[in-house]
Amino acid sequence: MAKNGNDAEIDEGLYSRQLYVLGHEAMKRMQISNVLISGMRGLGVEIAKNVILGGVRSVTVHDQGVAEWRDLSSQFYIREEDLGKNRAEVSQPRLAELNNYVPVTAYTGALTEDYLTNTGVNVVVLTNSTLDEQQHVGDFCHSKGIKLIVADTRGLFGQLFCDFGDEMVVYDTNGEQPLSAMISMITKDSAGVVTCLDEARHGFESGDYVTFTEVQGMTELNGCQPVEIKVLGPYTFSICDTSGFTDYVRGGIVSQVKMPKKVSFVSEQHILQSVSFPFQADGEELVALTKELNAAQAGAAAVEQLDEALLKKMSYVAAGDLAPVNAFIGGLAAQEVMKACTGKFMPIIQWLYFDALECLAEEEGVMLTEEECAPVGDRRTFIVSLQHFQVGAGAIGCELLKNFAMIGLASSEGEVIVTDMDTIEKSNLNRQFLFRPSDVTKMKSDTAAAAVKLMNPSIRITGHQNRVGPDTERIYDDDFFESLDGVANALDNVDARMYMDRRCVYYRKPLLESGTLGTKGNVQVVIPFLTESYSSSQDPPEKSIPICTLKNFPNAIEHTLQWARDEFEGLFKQPPENAMQYLTDPKFMERTLKLPGAQPAEVLEAVYKSLVTDCPRSWADCVAWARNHWQCQYSNNIRQLLHNFPPDQVLHSGAPFWSGPKRCPHPLEFSTSNELHMDYVLAAANLFAQTYGIQGSTDRAALVKILQDVKVPVFTPRSGVKIHVSDQDLQNSNSSLGKMFEISFHCDDDTNFHMDFIVAASNLRAENYDIPPTDRHKSKLIAGKIIPAIATTTSAVVGLVCLELIKIVQGHKKLDSFKNGFMNLALPFFGFSEPIAAPRHKVSLLFS
Repeated sequence: MAKNGNDAEIDEGLYSRQLYVLGHEAMKRMQISNVLISGMRGLGVEIAKNVILGGVRSVTVHDQGVAEWRDLSSQFYIREEDLGKNRAEVSQPRLAELNNYVPVTAYTGALTEDYLTNTGVNVVVLTNSTLDEQQHVGDFCHSKGIKLIVADTRGLFGQLFCDFGDEMVVYDTNGEQPLSAMISMITKDSAGVVTCLDEARHGFESGDYVTFTEVQGMTELNGCQPVEIKVLGPYTFSICDTSGFTDYVRGGIVSQVKMPKKVSFVSEQHILQSVSFPFQADGEELVALTKELNAAQAGAAAVEQLDEALLKKMSYVAAGDLAPVNAFIGGLAAQEVMKACTGKFMPIIQWLYFDALECLAEEEGVMLTEEECAPVGDRRTFIVSLQHFQVGAGAIGCELLKNFAMIGLASSEGEVIVTDMDTIEKSNLNRQFLFRPSDVTKMKSDTAAAAVKLMNPSIRITGHQNRVGPDTERIYDDDFFESLDGVANALDNVDARMYMDRRCVYYRKPLLESGTLGTKGNVQVVIPFLTESYSSSQDPPEKSIPICTLKNFPNAIEHTLQWARDEFEGLFKQPPENAMQYLTDPKFMERTLKLPGAQPAEVLEAVYKSLVTDCPRSWADCVAWARNHWQCQYSNNIRQLLHNFPPDQVLHSGAPFWSGPKRCPHPLEFSTSNELHMDYVLAAANLFAQTYGIQGSTDRAALVKILQDVKVPVFTPRSGVKIHVSDQDLQNSNSSLGKMFEISFHCDDDTNFHMDFIVAASNLRAENYDIPPTDRHKSKLIAGKIIPAIATTTSAVVGLVCLELIKIVQGHKKLDSFKNGFMNLALPFFGFSEPIAAPRHKVSLLFS
C-alpha cells in the first residue's frame, strides 16, 4: 500500500483540486500527521471520511461500542448485517478504501495515556464521548502538545470545541492569493505614502505586510524585509520612514506577504466544567438541572434569563441522530483537523454552536410523542415517498445521495433520479467519495447510484447519462417535471444552473441550489411563490483582460497564460476546423464572405496556410514549423514592437511610453541548450503533427539534430506596421479582433502536450516582459479555469442543503423558516439569512 510520510511525493493527479486550496507546503505537513478519531457513529465516520480523503499520514478509528439499529440512520458504512459488531472494526475496511495513501486502523480499547503516547498521534478527535472522557483526554493532550477537537451532534443541535495548545502558528489565516499592485508614486516622509495606479484598488488592509520590487529611484525598498502598512485610501497606504531614502523615480510593484500568526488556546477543563451538552429525556428535569447549574456560576458565566423553551426542544430532539447535521458538523470538524495538522487557515476559537430548529414544525407547541419516536427495529428513519431529480453526480452530488440514503428519501415509494453525462477521473477520487480507483472511466451516475444502494438497499434510485438542456427536453418533458416533488442541483457551471432554475420556475417545483469554491460554500433554497429564484440575482461578470494588454502589453503571469490559451486555440483548433469546413461544406465560402471587416481575408488566408504553405509532410516539417513560430512570437514580433515603440520613447506629456502597466520587453535568442525553448518546440511540433495525423516524437536528442538543419529566415523590423495601443484603437481599425474562446484542451492529461505547450508558451512570453514565471501547477489552475475543491466544504454545504430539504418535505410555508447560507471555513465564517421574498405582481382581471 502506498503511504504518506516524510519522503512521500504528493500525487498531484489525485490531490490536484485540494492542492489549489491548501498548497504544497500545507499538504506536506498534513502527510506527516497521524490522526485518531474516537466514536464511529454518524458524526465520527463523517469526520473520518473527510480526513482520509484529505490525505493525512494515518488515521486510527476508535470505538468500544457495537452497531445498533439507530446507527443506520446516519452511519453510512454500517449495514444491517453488521448489527452487534464493533463500529470501528466494521467501518475500518470501508474507510480504508477511500484513499490508498492513508493507512486506516481500528482500535477498540480504552483511550489511556499510554496508548495516546505510544501511537504518536498528532490530533485527537472525540465524538460521542462523555464529559469525564473529554476532560481527562483534554488535559492529557494539552500537556503533551497533542491537538484536540471535540465534536458532538444531538438531533438538530451541534457543537465543536478546539484546543490546539498554548501556542499554535497559523501560516496563512485566510487562504487567499497574496495581492499585488503597481506603484505610481512613493513620498519621502516619516511615514512614506505609497500611491498605486488607479486602474484598480490595491485591496490591502491596515496591518498587512508588503514587499517591493522593481522600484526605480528609491531602491532601498527593493528586496527589503516585509513592511507593515496603514491603509489611507483605496489607492494609497503608508509604510515605514522613507525620509532618508533616495528620491523615487518611477515604477515598482508592491506585493502582500502572508505573515505567520500565533494563536493560543485554553485547555478544555477550564470550559467544560461550566458548559456541558446535556442529554435528558425529560424537558422539565433538564430545565431544573440547568437552573441549578446556572445558579452555581459566578460573574459572566451566569446567564440572566434561561431560554426554557429552547432547553425543552433540545431535550426532545437530543436522542436524534440526523445525517445532515452530522454532515455539517463533520465537515467543519475535519477542516479543523486539517488546520491542526498544517497551520493553514484560522482555527475556530474555541467554541462553535449550531442548531437547525427551523426544521421542527412551524406551529408552536407541536411535538412528536415518545411513542412516535420509539425505535421500530428496522431501517425506517425519515422515510419520504418523493419523486426527486438530482442534476449532477460529482462532489456535491455524491454527498447529496449519501444524505438522501440516510434520511430514507424515496425508500418506500417514489424515486431519486440522478443524471450526469461525465465519467469518473482520477482527480475525482479525492472528494467524490462514492467512487474508487477501480471505477475510473465508469459513468458517475450509475456508479454513485450503486454505491448508495449499499448504504441503504431500500432507496429507489436510477442513474441517467443525459446533459440537462434544450436537447434533452424530449426526455425531461412536461410529464417528467409534473411528476417531481423537487429538484437538487449539483452542477459546476452557471448556464446549467440557470437553465434548471427556469425549468423549476416554469413547473413550480422547489429547487435546492449549492456550490463550493475551495473553503467557501453557499446554499440557496428556491420555493415557488415564496422565495426569489436562482436567476433573480447574479454575480458580477469576471473582469476581462483588455485585448491590447494580451497582444502587446502584458504585466502579469495571468496575461501571458491567457495569451498562451489563445495561441493554443488559434494554432491547433480553429485552423483545422476552418480547413475541414472549406473542404467539406459547400456553404463555407458564402458564410465566410459575409463576415465583417477584414475577417474573410484572414480566415481564407489561414485556410490557405493550413492546406498549402504550412502543410507538413513529415515530423521534421512539424519541427521546422514550431521552430519558426517560436522565432516569430518571441523574437521577431518583439523586435517589431520595439521598432515601433523604442525603449526610450516618450509621450506628448513627457512621460515615458514604457511605464506604469506597460513593461518594456526584450527579444529572446533561441538555444537548443535552453530547456524551456526545447519544451516549447517539442510540444508545439507534436500538437501540429496531431492536427495532420503525423506521428510525433519525444526524442529530444533527435529533435536537436533536426533543429540544426532548420532554416530560420532573417527578420528586419519594418516601418509602417500598425500596432494598436488600446482596445478603442483596435475597434476603430475595423480589423478582426477574433473572439476569446474557451480552450478545448484537457489540463489533467499530462501526456497530450496541451499543458506542456501552455506552460512553455506562457513562461517564454513572461521572460520577454521580465514577468516572474510560474510553475505547471499554477498554470494548470489558471489556464484550465479549475475550481479549487476540498471534501470538507462539500460535506458541510450539503448538510445544510438537506436540512432545507427536510423543511420542504414537511411543507413549511413561512419565509423565515428557510435559510440561505454562506460559509468560509478558512476564516472561519458562517452566515445565514432568510431568502429574499418572491416578487409580488399586481394582476388585473378582465371580465367580459
